[in-house]
Amino acid sequence: MNPLSLVETLKNHTVYIQTHNFPDPDAIASAFGLQNFLSCHGIPSTLCYDGKIDRLSVKKMLESFDIIMYSKNDVPDMTENDYIVLVDSQKKNSNVTDLIGDEVACIDHHPIFFPYQYLYQDIRPVGSCACLIASYFQSTGTPIEPKCAAALAYGIKMDTADFTRGCTALDTEMFSYLFEHADWNLVSGMYHNTMEFDDLQAYGAAIQNIQIFDRTGFAYIPFNCAPALIAIISDFILSLDVVDVAVIYALQTDGIRFSIRSEVKGIHAGNLVSRVLHPYGDGGGHPSMAGGMIPSGNLPLLGEDIHTTIQDSFMEVITDMERQSATK
Repeated sequence: MNPLSLVETLKNHTVYIQTHNFPDPDAIASAFGLQNFLSCHGIPSTLCYDGKIDRLSVKKMLESFDIIMYSKNDVPDMTENDYIVLVDSQKKNSNVTDLIGDEVACIDHHPIFFPYQYLYQDIRPVGSCACLIASYFQSTGTPIEPKCAAALAYGIKMDTADFTRGCTALDTEMFSYLFEHADWNLVSGMYHNTMEFDDLQAYGAAIQNIQIFDRTGFAYIPFNCAPALIAIISDFILSLDVVDVAVIYALQTDGIRFSIRSEVKGIHAGNLVSRVLHPYGDGGGHPSMAGGMIPSGNLPLLGEDIHTTIQDSFMEVITDMERQSATK
């Protein structure tokens, strides 16, 4: 898909760029990068999201790169005639709120679980959405500012875990391209003082509650914490030498949120969480990383011992996936 056709699609419309709820660095970088790309081609846009930005590292990213994003309740004057471009997300997914505007375009790197007809679609299986946006600048010869290049480079680094997770040739190619243009002091600055003291409670709870069954690690966080922190802790648990699949779940005000990591080729993290949560909620994601949610109204379906139900459900599907992989 030619990114200049996106420009043509959006001309003469009020444009919003929407990320998935509780946006992470890759989503924010992608939205900011696309906003800059469209601006270079004469199209102003507004960045928006639902959920909260409550992680210190994410707040620091917004401040460091001068990124302005509006929460759902603060989005200025959106109407049903306005155009929305979804980045790092797809319409109908559980982690994307359906705003009043018209979702006419989608740029994402996640698998398609709910097909939808957009006027413009660029969905490719790469390690980061930010590398797709970077390719728009490169392929069209659009000038990129050092701050924008730095944000996109940081997004690539974060979503690929420094090129160790889901990385593709395009990710490395675009990172090389961005490296030549980026203000690297901004990227380096993002690695200092990004953990809050309260984060230690979540780490402590996960360590205290961890259980390991056949190289699958389960950890429960019994209190509300930021979704991004749950994902970070799932990476932490996966780093244990006795864990190949990590399942982290945390009690939230609106239900139980899951973060899944897999280093096993035959265990697709996105398919795993989708299958397990199907009777209770929903989820999805990449082969190596995924997330999901069980709404609070469905928690009684788990029975009296939610931990046993969750652990047994995951282990059953993991065993089935391993069996299917062995027969291929």
